Amino acid sequence: MPAEMVILDLCVAAFYGTVSLTITMAKQKAQNPEDFIMPLNMNGLQGRMLHMPAPNKKRTREILLIYGHHALIERWWGLAQNLNAYGAVTIPDLPGFGGMDSFHKIGKKPTIDNYADYLAAFIKLRYKRRRVTIAGISFGFVVVTRMLQRYPELANRIDFVISIVGFMHRDDFLFTPRDHFIAQHGCRVVSWTPIAFFVRHVCLNKFVIRTIYKHWGRAKHRVTDILPEQFNDMLDMEVVMWQANDVRTHWATTSEFLDVDNCGVPINLPVWHVRTLKDHYFDNNIVEQHMRVVFSDYRQADANISSHTPSVLAGKKEFYPFLPAKLRRALAARP
Repeated sequence: MPAEMVILDLCVAAFYGTVSLTITMAKQKAQNPEDFIMPLNMNGLQGRMLHMPAPNKKRTREILLIYGHHALIERWWGLAQNLNAYGAVTIPDLPGFGGMDSFHKIGKKPTIDNYADYLAAFIKLRYKRRRVTIAGISFGFVVVTRMLQRYPELANRIDFVISIVGFMHRDDFLFTPRDHFIAQHGCRVVSWTPIAFFVRHVCLNKFVIRTIYKHWGRAKHRVTDILPEQFNDMLDMEVVMWQANDVRTHWATTSEFLDVDNCGVPINLPVWHVRTLKDHYFDNNIVEQHMRVVFSDYRQADANISSHTPSVLAGKKEFYPFLPAKLRRALAARP
């Protein structure tokens, strides 16, 4: 089993042991993600982390939320607010996403295995011997699954796993074989350093991104749940998110997860799978079959969302359906 590849800086580790009651109470009253975000340094990779303390002493659950692709902590603030009703919520950046330095900086490749190692080390150092409920969003769930397969000893410290529109296998995608092949190998080409450099500095400027979203038909699912007067704000947020993520990392991980197979190693944990009935990426029935193969128990909850995820402007209200009543009852139970 690979050794822990990352170590939290002493200043970060010390922070968790010394947060005062005054600071905790102040953060509980705050209403903006910036009030909960702090610097994170893992093995020299600079990033950020959001930590929301539990709303009261009765909510002892620790919830670790791992975001997916096209990521930014602020994009998932509404979901974090909903989860915070059931305990403390932590969202760490992933290398190469959300503005965090990429694995390339330390001579590593952005593989799913390396993300799994990163996540395992974070859990061991952040939670010590405490139990945790872990939720993964889309690609984030792929990382969570691989981590549990590579580190089965961590299963004893996890209450249950939540998949939020997660997936398991390359066959889960709704793409035709032709489109799947083109997407997988095209992403691999874009991840090459010279091409990635060109894409970042020529293609991902504000004008190009806004033009693509205005005129490209396949981008229309991103605007299905926003008001016309919100369109420009949505475009501005999309620009921030595209520019915050490392291009090589984005497309290399896309190429890898388009060929992923996480069905080979069983996991002795129950999974709650939150699916959207109009998901434009995945075949929900095949996703369920693959999850039942791996996890010891499968529990399903349907979110009334018109696409894979809500828009990048979604707030607490828009993310509320992502925690259906059955899942909320499970989260409300004492861990």
